[in-house]
Amino acid sequence: MNSTFTAVSLFTGAGGMDVGFERAGINIVFANEMMSEAAQTYSANHPDGIMVNDDIHNQIETIDRFEGADIVFGGPPCQGFSVAGKMDPDDERSKLIFTFLDVVEKVKPRAFVMENVKALGVLEKWEPIRKKYLDRASKLGYLCAPFILNATEYGVSQKRERVFFIGIKDCGDPFFEYHIKNLFEKHKNKAPTIRELLFSLGKSGTDKNPNTCTAKITFATTPIMRKSPYSGMYFNGQGRPINIDGYANTLPASMGGNKTPFVDEEYLYGDAKEDWVVGYHKGLMEGTVKPEFKEAPARLRRITIKEAIRIQTFPDDYIFIGNKGKIYTQIGNAVPCKLAEVVAKVVVDYLKEYQ
Repeated sequence: MNSTFTAVSLFTGAGGMDVGFERAGINIVFANEMMSEAAQTYSANHPDGIMVNDDIHNQIETIDRFEGADIVFGGPPCQGFSVAGKMDPDDERSKLIFTFLDVVEKVKPRAFVMENVKALGVLEKWEPIRKKYLDRASKLGYLCAPFILNATEYGVSQKRERVFFIGIKDCGDPFFEYHIKNLFEKHKNKAPTIRELLFSLGKSGTDKNPNTCTAKITFATTPIMRKSPYSGMYFNGQGRPINIDGYANTLPASMGGNKTPFVDEEYLYGDAKEDWVVGYHKGLMEGTVKPEFKEAPARLRRITIKEAIRIQTFPDDYIFIGNKGKIYTQIGNAVPCKLAEVVAKVVVDYLKEYQ
């Protein structure tokens, strides 16, 4: 991969996208993040990089000093568009996707990549916003389209679907979307199961895998039933069990308490032959188990920070700054590094082959 490609990173967070872009051979010349702990995390892992811990609006007037960078990328806050949030177009954070384009206008990169929640790319509710965004990109000279990607198809053990708006400057390619999709197809790579991914960490409570979330797991008295033991709501709080023989659901930024997903320790690392949750779910479905409010067996416990880091495909030795809650938030907010790497490679490949 050509290491001469350069990029500006926006809404950088802890640097998940940056790790992926760097793995693709791209040199990041500037990064910006408002959350102080995330900015410190980024700097701890990129000691030679330029990280500005500030509101992006304060940087726009001088950002043109990076004019000529090949790529601008980032993931503006998604709460205003998320089905897990209020879905409020007037949420101030929803306007940041256009602030992203303000930077593109100043830097004039060959390409840009903006990541956000899947809803922004597909829901009819957001069609006016999508059109406004694509029209603005077009006026700036970019052919742009949204691409929906599922992280599990690119080596990430997490069912995390996101939209990536990819824009190419002065692009007259009538088959732009077709070519981009073909490039993504070439990079598809089946993800390992959670067991395959995490097993080498070993049980929680060790130096290698400290037990970092002690929020209790309790049974719901009125469970919401689904066919799968890993869907529905059988436990209180929003943290759901993870299918150890499959993939995790999207790790939320709200991890750290009872919204943290959990695993069966003995089935993942021990000698248990079946996930405890499977048997409990079967009992509920058959009516042989009566739901009552009490604490779940000790073998069920929240995922650790080290496990969350692996699921998000950060390097094991990535340094995170902040208290446990802040660290879980940084991990959950990130774009999985392996997914970001694929996106970066696709953009670079397109620029080399078609521009």
